Amino acid sequence: MNLKFCISSALLCFSFGIICIAQQLPKQLDVKEFSIGKTLVIESEILKEERTLNIYLPASYIEDSTKNYPVIYLLDGSRDEDFIHVSGLVQFCSFSWINILPETIVVGIGNVDRQRDFTYPSRNKEDQKELPSSGKSADFIRFIQEELQTFVESNFRTQKRKTLIGQSLGGLLATEILFKNPNLFDNYLIVSPSLWWDNEALLKQVPREYQSKKSIYIAVGKEGPVMERTARELYDQLKLKKGQNTELFFEFLENKSHGDALHETVYHGFEKIFSESKEK
Repeated sequence: MNLKFCISSALLCFSFGIICIAQQLPKQLDVKEFSIGKTLVIESEILKEERTLNIYLPASYIEDSTKNYPVIYLLDGSRDEDFIHVSGLVQFCSFSWINILPETIVVGIGNVDRQRDFTYPSRNKEDQKELPSSGKSADFIRFIQEELQTFVESNFRTQKRKTLIGQSLGGLLATEILFKNPNLFDNYLIVSPSLWWDNEALLKQVPREYQSKKSIYIAVGKEGPVMERTARELYDQLKLKKGQNTELFFEFLENKSHGDALHETVYHGFEKIFSESKEK
């Protein structure tokens, strides 16, 4: 009897405690979904597939229908990749009390097969074995130029200034675009580029000349001798050919790795590229 009484008393006290806690909680008045952007799906004739775009619009986009905005195109722009945290950086850096960059639209390009889209054909057998779907970057670049940019500029109020952000294989693609189609973008943030691809063949190519102004930021973390060396060689090669219409920056982040370099380097890249006081 005493054991049953103790158990019953304990359960009663526990239930009474839960009731008291519930009575102390504030009453929920409303609940709404929270969103930082919109997701669009477009059909690409060039790629023969549907592609997902994640779009971040500045707060003033709806408030001021007369204002046009620069655009950042983000590779690896799926919602479970880099879109959310890079859009957050864009919002933060465009706050009036921070004022690193102007209010900007972000277009995150969702991935279908990044190994296919971000690489040109490699003659290296190991590359072909490890990335069997690789080698279709020419089609993806055409998609960006002929379909994606046209779609964005037709459906949103954009300015001419365009920025490309790419890391790892995305950094390889950003470098290929800079070398072969430089006028697709005005600013390039190239982070931890996979320039080892195809026995580093891209570094042996001569970049195409351009007349328009360019700002190029290259960064790499503590990522091993090959990644670190090739990123530095990219900077050195571009520095040799740098004209007066090019701002060029390089940063080595000794405390970052391949997995966590992007967030900090994008912030630093915004500071370098969009700041009035440029480092040569």
